[in-house]
Amino acid sequence: MKKLFVLTFIVFTINTIAQNKNITLEDIWKNGTFAAKGISGLTSMKDGLHYSTQKGDTIFCYEYAKDSKPEIIIAHQTPIETYQFSEDENKILIASGVEHIYRHSTKENYVVYDRKTKTLTKLSEGDKQQYARFSPDGNKVAFVRANNIFIKDLISGKETQVTNDGLQNNIINGATDWVHEEEFSFSVAYFWSPDTKKIAYYRFDESRVKEFSFNEFNNQLYPKENKYKYPKAGEDNSIVTIHVYDLTNASDKLMDIGKEINQYIPRIKWTAEANTLSILRMNRLQNKLELLFANSTSGETKIIYTETSDTYLDIHQGQGDYVYFTPDNKNFIIQSEKDGYNHLYLFDIAGKLVNQITKGNWDVLVYKGVDERNKTIFYLASETTASDKDIYSVKMDGTGKKKISIMKGTNNPDFSCGMKYYINRLTDANTPEVITINDANGKQIRILEDNSKLVKKMQEFIITKKEFFSFKTSENVELNAWMIKPANFDVTKKYPVFLTFYGGPGSNQVSNSFDIKNYFWYQLLSEKGYIIACVDNRGTGSRGASFKKCTYKQLGKFEVTDQIEAAKYFGSLSYVDKNRIGTFGWSYGGYLSSLCITKGADYFKAAIAVAPVTNWRYYDNIYTERFMQLPQENASGYDDNSPINYVDKLKGKYLLIHGSADDNVHYQNTMEMVNALVKANKQFDLFIYPDKNHGITGGNTRLHLYTKMTDFILTNL
Repeated sequence: MKKLFVLTFIVFTINTIAQNKNITLEDIWKNGTFAAKGISGLTSMKDGLHYSTQKGDTIFCYEYAKDSKPEIIIAHQTPIETYQFSEDENKILIASGVEHIYRHSTKENYVVYDRKTKTLTKLSEGDKQQYARFSPDGNKVAFVRANNIFIKDLISGKETQVTNDGLQNNIINGATDWVHEEEFSFSVAYFWSPDTKKIAYYRFDESRVKEFSFNEFNNQLYPKENKYKYPKAGEDNSIVTIHVYDLTNASDKLMDIGKEINQYIPRIKWTAEANTLSILRMNRLQNKLELLFANSTSGETKIIYTETSDTYLDIHQGQGDYVYFTPDNKNFIIQSEKDGYNHLYLFDIAGKLVNQITKGNWDVLVYKGVDERNKTIFYLASETTASDKDIYSVKMDGTGKKKISIMKGTNNPDFSCGMKYYINRLTDANTPEVITINDANGKQIRILEDNSKLVKKMQEFIITKKEFFSFKTSENVELNAWMIKPANFDVTKKYPVFLTFYGGPGSNQVSNSFDIKNYFWYQLLSEKGYIIACVDNRGTGSRGASFKKCTYKQLGKFEVTDQIEAAKYFGSLSYVDKNRIGTFGWSYGGYLSSLCITKGADYFKAAIAVAPVTNWRYYDNIYTERFMQLPQENASGYDDNSPINYVDKLKGKYLLIHGSADDNVHYQNTMEMVNALVKANKQFDLFIYPDKNHGITGGNTRLHLYTKMTDFILTNL
């Protein structure tokens, strides 16, 4: 604990010691000057007393409780990019040659390592596989290839093809389509039953979904056209069905999820009873959720739990398991915002409420797991402030709530099996990640990584603290914010303000965490005389459902109103030049930045919009309709806050940036914005990164991008 305190103190006193170096863009994006260290491949072993990590092509096993010499599980026998153990931990499934497809989806080559015989076996011949997973008994591995599911018997060596109708841009088995992967945050779409006898899987029929295409140039004489199914707001989705494949008789049973095809199945999960599959069903508007139990033999289902909302239901709230089933199959825990804040509720297996586990005017952010032996639940919450993430424990009956994390900031724990220990990743706004091992009461056992080299390196540069504060708007809405002032700040001078934000539903940018991506860029800009600031507008998270959901059916309205209020607030400060306020945002932030420079043109001098949505009609339907309903039902909501419809108001300098191969927010958004600007005879700056996706990364790209944006700010703000 003493060492952790010293690290925090070092960063706190950065401003008080001699600093003479200016940060350069090369330091940030080329030379790795500010690279942080972490731990990769962290996995808790089944005994709950050990954990494994990966360093290069070696996997080590360590004890939680003491700093002993690690066991080497496998070393330099095969390339290792990711790995997973079988349930009995006698085998390891190792992936290499990983190719990313979209945000979560990948394909790779797999080998199986047998720890007893110390042998390596290739999982399958032919093309790369996707989403290989051990069966619970460890004797089989399922995987997806070419949109079909396969099973490899590790004892006999026999490979069985479970489905046969998989077809590119048509039928997908065991994996997700683009929009489900992106908006429901999962890509593995099959699940072994607890007894290894069955596999439940999704089947996506994409045949009626319209295609989107973009060219990939890649220095080719003729560009390659990339086509994939992308359902935009108001358009047809895949038809989803849920199936159970029985390995004993090679039969396939369709689960009854109702006759309605215009719906979503965001989660399926086996209960503790081997023959019962749970299915979450949502209507297309995502304001009604039902938990179904399916008899995996007959396919019959019954509704166990139903919840509705006047706005939308957010199964992303809290991430982690949305539903948890107790091993004795008597209860389940579910998350809900029904009382105005996201909390945990305990139900019996028949769907009757037992008790509300957590209560209060604060949100449970992440459900982390249950210590079944002691009937204790662990979770992250924003109970102290919306900016912090603290670790708590509570009994299943709602008693004995205890805050177990000690240091302020953002905690991100990985608990051991059995929940006896956790490895915590802690940062605050000005401190790089510190990784520690703690017991379940929060007591620190030891430090695994303190990033002391980075902390020491930071002392060589001109760095000032990120400061948190709040202010009230003219509508009496309190908004949270942070600010970075120049190191030589003089209250008698006037400074320009560079306002950065994301602002989308449920997000939280005014977070007491270390933003390794942009922290040093903001410091560079502050060195050059800018105040950097961020304000979380209405619609953002960690402040309850009403604050988050007030933007329903009118995305952009309150967000830009609040950012204009932020400009007014900063402009009222004696040390701010109200005529030099600029904005920067990426994705949703790019949308908001585009609104600020158009709809809020009287308050902003310059704006940078990277990969912006410019009209919600161009974005995918699951995300957009959750907050906006269908365009056919809410046309004015889509149009009233589209920056395309306000280009005639543009006065300041505007820089549009996009990757031409952005599969998420399509390049089309920027092209339509360009058309509108040209039609209105408005001058602007535009830069396109060929073949780059939504992240705009690779090679020298980030250095070039941030050089472009920095030059724009220095010239126009």
